[in-house]
Amino acid sequence: MAAPHADAPALVGIVNATPDSFSQDGRGHTAAVDLALQMVEDGADWVDVGGESTRPGAAPVPEDAELARVVPVITALRQRSGVPISVDTRKARVAD
Repeated sequence: MAAPHADAPALVGIVNATPDSFSQDGRGHTAAVDLALQMVEDGADWVDVGGESTRPGAAPVPEDAELARVVPVITALRQRSGVPISVDTRKARVAD
């Protein structure tokens, strides 16, 4: 889904698929996907999924751990919606 007009702003839904965002409630990736779908329902034109915190003092996340966080969310979101999805990462393999 694109913004209605080329000069209109697009609304991006940001989903942080990190343990400090989703894990303690026992729903994990399901909660992240539900949040993304709610954002789309509320008007997000696309969803950006990230698996590594960039807050000050956050520890770097190994590539495999980041993949384990974002791939299930992206896969489940794709199965349930045609919304464009981007991934917020510094790693080429995760971006692929």
